[in-house]
Amino acid sequence: MKILGVIPARYASTRFPAKVLADIKGKSMIQHVYERASQANCLHKLVVATDNLLVTEAVKSFGGEAILTRADHPSGTDRCSEALQIVEATTQEKYDYVVNIQGDEPFIIPEQIALLASKLDGNTEIATLIIKALDYETLFNTSEVKVVLDKDQNGIYFSRQVIPFLRNIPPEDWLRHHTFYRHVGMYAYRADVLVQITQLPLSILEQAESLEQLRWIENGFKIKTAVTEHDSYCIDTPEDLERLLATKQ
Repeated sequence: MKILGVIPARYASTRFPAKVLADIKGKSMIQHVYERASQANCLHKLVVATDNLLVTEAVKSFGGEAILTRADHPSGTDRCSEALQIVEATTQEKYDYVVNIQGDEPFIIPEQIALLASKLDGNTEIATLIIKALDYETLFNTSEVKVVLDKDQNGIYFSRQVIPFLRNIPPEDWLRHHTFYRHVGMYAYRADVLVQITQLPLSILEQAESLEQLRWIENGFKIKTAVTEHDSYCIDTPEDLERLLATKQ
């Protein structure tokens, strides 16, 4: 399988302006992401897809490859779709899959990308990572997205609420009676599927939970999951960065 790695890097951020260019121990956040993602040998090509020339210049300054995409994309998935079109048009090469690597996770583990890529066999439409929920604070945190699986390890529903609900068992005992999973936000899309899902209208469940993957499920696409042991650390605010750096000392 020929895999294109795309790092969506939107410049504007309400809670953390220009966060992808934030300095982390002498390197920009996007450089940390790019260098770590570059260690994943499963990727045939890696690009940063951004909406700002400052980001493209920053990426090129450390030897990375960046492409300029539209500023009006509602999600990283949409930016990945445009990036795929641009790369295929300029290189005259076709890719089987696109891996969406978050531009605000500077401590991404390359093995996570390899694990996701191991699920890409030509039949897989969409793939993503999940991790076991091990504590109650995380389990009941509505910012943490939970997922339930079918017998083939496809994600059949994602929710900010705890799913499944364990009837007749006190919530404080749920972790002792069931293995719960939460979502780790990295996706891989088969190239033809990526084009299709970005053309779908907003769905009822997506609007209810503010989760784009529910639109795909509602329209019949299957999301294969792989269980990782490595958590993801997304930076949304300057305080997130400070906390994360404190744990990495």
